[in-house]
Amino acid sequence: MPHLTIVAGARPNFMKIAPIIRAIKSWNLANEKQLDYALVHTGQHFDAIMSQTFFTELEIPEPDINLHAGGGTQAEQTAAIMLRFEAYLNEHPTDLVLVVGDVTSTLACSIVAQKAHVKVAHIEGGIRSNDLTMPEEINRLVTDAISNYFFTTSETANTNLRNSGKSDDAIFFVGNTMIDTLLHQRNRFRQPDFWTELKLEKENYFVLTLHRPNNVDDSAKLVLWLKTIAGNVGEFKVVFPVHPRTKKMLEKVEFSDDRIYFVEPQGYLNFNYLVENSKGVITDSGGITEETTVMGIPCLTLRNSTERPETVTIGTNELIGDQPKNLPEYLQRLLSNQWKKGGVPPLWDGKASERIVVYLINLFRDDSIKYQDKCI
Repeated sequence: MPHLTIVAGARPNFMKIAPIIRAIKSWNLANEKQLDYALVHTGQHFDAIMSQTFFTELEIPEPDINLHAGGGTQAEQTAAIMLRFEAYLNEHPTDLVLVVGDVTSTLACSIVAQKAHVKVAHIEGGIRSNDLTMPEEINRLVTDAISNYFFTTSETANTNLRNSGKSDDAIFFVGNTMIDTLLHQRNRFRQPDFWTELKLEKENYFVLTLHRPNNVDDSAKLVLWLKTIAGNVGEFKVVFPVHPRTKKMLEKVEFSDDRIYFVEPQGYLNFNYLVENSKGVITDSGGITEETTVMGIPCLTLRNSTERPETVTIGTNELIGDQPKNLPEYLQRLLSNQWKKGGVPPLWDGKASERIVVYLINLFRDDSIKYQDKCI
C-alpha cells in the first residue's frame, strides 16, 4: 500500500489539509486501492487559537506526531523543524511527502524530504508575489525549486512553474483546497460571543486584520493605519481580531477609537461568520482574499503585491498598497456602493481535494513515486 506523509504546521495549512484528509477517507471507503497516510504537525503554531482550535473545528484527526517546533527566530524555527522531521522520516519511511502553502514548515520539510530521497508534492505550487521581502515568497521559491509535483490553484501559477522550467506532466491544475474547506464548513459558521455585545448586524461593520511586518512592526505606521481606517469608515464599526504579532506592538502605543473593537483571534467558524456578514474586509492577508472572493465580500488588501492575482482580476479584491494615504478613496468607493461585483476563479468549486487524491492514486499506480531506501 502506498504511503503518504502530510505536513502541516501553521493556521493556513490546517484549512488546506482538512479537505484532503476527508477526500482520502472517502476514497478509501469507496475503492479497493487504498491510500495510507500519516499527518505530521510541526507545531509551528503552538497556541490553542492558532492551532488546536482549528483542528477541532475543521474536524482534522489528531496528528500522528506533533514535532513541537514552534517559537524562536525564523532560522531557529526552520532548524528545529528540519531536525525533528529528519528524525521522524528515519523512523517512518514514506513514499511521498505532501507539503502545503508557503509557511516555514513547508520549506523545512520539503528540504528534509528531498535530502532523504523522498519525493515532494507541493499544494499551492507556483504562486508568486515577486516580493522577496516576504518570508513566504522565499519559502515558495525554494519549495517549488526542489518539489517533484505541483497541485495548483490557477493558470497563473501553472505559467509561473513552466517559466521556471517545470514540465507539464508534473503540474496538476486542481483548484483551491482552502475553498474546499470554506464551502464544506459554510453552513456551520457561527456568531462569535461578542456579536450581541458589540451590536453587530449584517453589513454594519468592517473586519480588519493586520499582521505583516511592514504594516505592524513600525508602531507609528500601525497607529496611522488605525487612525486612517477609523476616520474613513463613516458610521460603520470595525472588528479587529488582533494577531499575536500585532498585539505586541499595540501594547507599546496608546491608541483607542470608539469605532474600532479589538478582539482576540477568532476560530475558523467565528471568523468567517464575521467576514460573510461584513460590509467589507480590510486586510494584509493572502488567504482571506480568496475567501472573500468566493463569498462575494469586498476586500481591501494593504499590500503592494499579491501572490493571488486572480482575486483582483476576477474576484472582489483590490490592492491598496502599503501606505495609509491610499486607503480613503477605496473606502469611499465601497461606501458609495461602487465596488466591483467580482466572480469566482475556475475550479474554485469545492472539489480540489478530490482531484488531488485521484492524481495521487494515479501517480502511485503508474509507479511514478517510489520510496528510495537510503539513509538521510
